[in-house]
Amino acid sequence: MSDKHVLNVGIDLGTSRSVIACDNGIRTFVSSYVGFPKDAISKKLLGKDIAFGDDALRNKMAVTLFRPFDKGMLKYTDELTEKDAGYQKSIDAAKELLRHLIDIAKEGSTDVEGEFIVRGVLGAPAMASRKNKKVLLEIASGILDDVMIVSEPFAVAYGLNLLNNVLIVDIGAGTVDLCRMHGTMPSDEDQITTTKAGDFVDSVFYDLIMKKHGDANFTVNMVKRFKEENANISEHGDSIFIEIPVKGKPERHDVTNELKMACREVVPEIVEGIRKLIATFDPEFQAVLKENVYLAGGGSQIAGLKKEIEDYMKKHLGYGKVTRIEETLFAGANGALMLCKDMPEEYWNEIGSKKK
Repeated sequence: MSDKHVLNVGIDLGTSRSVIACDNGIRTFVSSYVGFPKDAISKKLLGKDIAFGDDALRNKMAVTLFRPFDKGMLKYTDELTEKDAGYQKSIDAAKELLRHLIDIAKEGSTDVEGEFIVRGVLGAPAMASRKNKKVLLEIASGILDDVMIVSEPFAVAYGLNLLNNVLIVDIGAGTVDLCRMHGTMPSDEDQITTTKAGDFVDSVFYDLIMKKHGDANFTVNMVKRFKEENANISEHGDSIFIEIPVKGKPERHDVTNELKMACREVVPEIVEGIRKLIATFDPEFQAVLKENVYLAGGGSQIAGLKKEIEDYMKKHLGYGKVTRIEETLFAGANGALMLCKDMPEEYWNEIGSKKK
């Protein structure tokens, strides 16, 4: 392999966004949507065979739209078998999404002559099952030359060099993943995954608006975008209004309380996960762990969430100090890339030998 250029990539195939960081300087993300044209007219409209991300969403009436990941893993992984149509369609959509990210990465290496191999580290939910990881390997087959699967919160911790006596809380769209670090590779006992995450907040928010404004016409995707731009659970702040159509006419609706109620729904389960990981930690270091809780992931951007978690920890655990990391979108992919680059050549050679 010494005569080939190696491209190292770190990838987070998320429920809402898929992110890639590469050692050639490319860093980007795509909303995790894949759209296939419905007919010849829609193909002419798009001018291509597949639409990705926001492009697919903008043209969702003209495409068969897939959001291949749900709760941080491939849809249907646990419910269906390889013989089911839904399973294979999700596999195909996920592979195309990964291929799209790698194509973008390769564009940053156009000045490299000859062949090069692509090595990748993929982030997965903290408690992803063996079957889930097997599916991720299947998705990567034929796209990545070598691949390793790690838990997403561990990738975040590794990238930030938070390796000892810290607790990472990675709040994504499909899952909230918690991982405690104590100087070694975390085991299953060091990690917890819950599904009360961003998508859950969207669903609760949608239901609360529908209950209050039953005559309005809107979709979960509309309230999701609004939540991402306005989410706030602090006690202070201006009223929050959303403009949604009623019988075709846009009207402003006050959703201040509904948005705060929906966002607060994730806090009790997050703190319960923190409590479990602290209670089963070495008693000498439990106090230190309470002081080193780090929030990552898109959900950590909710204004006031840090204080809400600290207040809930104080009430149920006596004390807690929470820090929100910077650059939440790329933290997992950055850590995965760092892992990819730090793995010794012998490790990748061993993986290559197993594939033969």
